[in-house]
Amino acid sequence: MKQYLAELWWFGLKQAWACLFGGLLLFMIVASHLFWPEEAPLARYDFLFLSALVIQVLMLALRLESVDEAKVIFIFHLVGTFMELFKTSVGSWTYPEENLFRIYGVPLFSGFMYASVGSYFARVWRIFDFRFTHYPPVWATFTIAIAIYVNFFTHHYMADLRWLLFGGVVLLYGRARVYFTPNGHRRNMPILLALFLGAFFIWIAENLATFGQIWLYPNQHDGWQLVPFSKFGSWFLLMIISGVLVTIVQRPKPE
Repeated sequence: MKQYLAELWWFGLKQAWACLFGGLLLFMIVASHLFWPEEAPLARYDFLFLSALVIQVLMLALRLESVDEAKVIFIFHLVGTFMELFKTSVGSWTYPEENLFRIYGVPLFSGFMYASVGSYFARVWRIFDFRFTHYPPVWATFTIAIAIYVNFFTHHYMADLRWLLFGGVVLLYGRARVYFTPNGHRRNMPILLALFLGAFFIWIAENLATFGQIWLYPNQHDGWQLVPFSKFGSWFLLMIISGVLVTIVQRPKPE
């Protein structure tokens, strides 16, 4: 029992260390919501944007991220910002505050929220020494990731293929297992379970972010409510895109 508790402790500690970028960003979101002065000369969104830039520079300077990992995270930043521009234009959510650093209705710091997921993926992969069994072919993972990303846009104009994509993910990753080291012993779990847990914790973080009024869904304009659980499925699919992007620099290795 002591051994299992020690492993659980190290697992949690390493997970927290892996999501350093996202954790710091989430802390600043909630803290700025509670304590940001209304008369401040700098808009809160701009403060978050500049702070995220500083965090990213420090993580590179302190070698908490490699240059190659930062390049992939930057790609994820662009992918996320482009989706933000589209989603806000069709009213999926809004950013209620004004600021300087923005493109149309999207504050530039929003891309860092996507980048924090990419940062977590890249760091957790390295920290736990991920290896795999039955990992699907790389071409197939990129195909499903592109299909997922395209569906985020096209479902506004045609049938939502989300359930078909869920089925494709299960078929593709159903046999795959990820091996990792919490504290000296190799453990493993199904990749689908790992993605499910990751998406669940991101959904919790999203609830904290909307509580901090960083962005608002249509049902939250008259007062904060829990983020619809349907968004959990969106985060699950987004985790697939994140993992595939990270494989550009972290090639999946067999256990």
